[in-house]
Amino acid sequence: MNAPAFSTHQVWGAPLTTNAQRLLLLGSGELGKEVAIEAMRLGLEVIAVDSYANAPAMQVAHHAHIVDMLDGAKLRWLVTKERPSLIVPEVEAIATETLIELEQEGWRVVPTAKATNLTMNREGIRRLAAEELGLKTSPYRFAETEAEYREAIAAIGLPCIVKPVMSSSGKGQSTVRTEAQILPAWNYAHTGGRAKNARVIVEGFVDFHTEITLLTVRSIEGTAFCPPIGHVQVSGDYRESWQPCPLPEATLAQCHDIGRKITDALGGWGIFGVELFIQGEPDGEQTVYFSEVSPRPHDTGMVTMISQNMSEFELHVRAIAGLPIGSIDLIKPSASAVILAPEAGESPQTTGADRALQIPETKLRLFGKLTCYKNRRMGVALATGETIEQARERATACAAEVKILV
Repeated sequence: MNAPAFSTHQVWGAPLTTNAQRLLLLGSGELGKEVAIEAMRLGLEVIAVDSYANAPAMQVAHHAHIVDMLDGAKLRWLVTKERPSLIVPEVEAIATETLIELEQEGWRVVPTAKATNLTMNREGIRRLAAEELGLKTSPYRFAETEAEYREAIAAIGLPCIVKPVMSSSGKGQSTVRTEAQILPAWNYAHTGGRAKNARVIVEGFVDFHTEITLLTVRSIEGTAFCPPIGHVQVSGDYRESWQPCPLPEATLAQCHDIGRKITDALGGWGIFGVELFIQGEPDGEQTVYFSEVSPRPHDTGMVTMISQNMSEFELHVRAIAGLPIGSIDLIKPSASAVILAPEAGESPQTTGADRALQIPETKLRLFGKLTCYKNRRMGVALATGETIEQARERATACAAEVKILV
């Protein structure tokens, strides 16, 4: 059975008809929900997939499926059944070997199956960046056994960062500063990984003063960049982001060079979240280190829902659909702050939105998750201001008013 071709000439049938252009969304969290909404605005039919029922994107999509996406046979069954024009991975935990096979058979994977495969595994993307492209990164070692892990730490030295090679949103990540933290970090890396893989990466600690996300868009028009986004992470999981993050012109040029090189190597169309460390004095010479890249919208990029003329989600859908991007314009200094669940529970309730939205120039995005666990991201507050500092103050104040009741 031949895979359906996506029409790049924009002769698209209406959703739910035989001529519809169908987007299969593999991963239906809060980022996938925004992708689904933008796709539907352009007349695409959306099939939302995740491992649990009633995920955020499922609540707005035309169709939904509950599938273990790490099971290659089930993933192939789903693609064959739904016959999508576009397969759009939105999470890391996917049977990427099956995606590669499907792409070879003619199915279109966004941005490419290679990109999805390499970026799912920190080992693949780190070796591509450092060993093939020659990008500056922190020192690193990989380990599969506890003995190899301890050898890696001895070689890298303390402090260091320990992560599973397959995880997201900081799960399984630890900063190891003392000998006593070595074994707990090893154990946590194994419980926090997204896939059944025992390998970990041990990274040397980079003494950076700024960490940014450079949203890089590859489209029919070439490569474009959003203004850099600064962010705060706690245990590898984002808590705040703001745009723009001011950088000297020479530093921004380094960032663009790295963003272009890594996304050119991955190929395809769509948005990429390129994470970078900036080292050096703010008013002096600076060095940019590559950290990671996601071939999809980035959580820190949720600030673009208020900061830009087109959000990262609209940019992603335009790019993968073969549509022009045009000019990416910053509207005003903006910020985002996450809303977290205090503990685990079912059917959580939300309160405080009325007080939160009394804060000037703010918006809320509540994700509609039906279950929660401690520190699960349940929503995000967005704000603009005359300055970055004012926007950040408004966003954090807005988020603080919203309470998740379990």
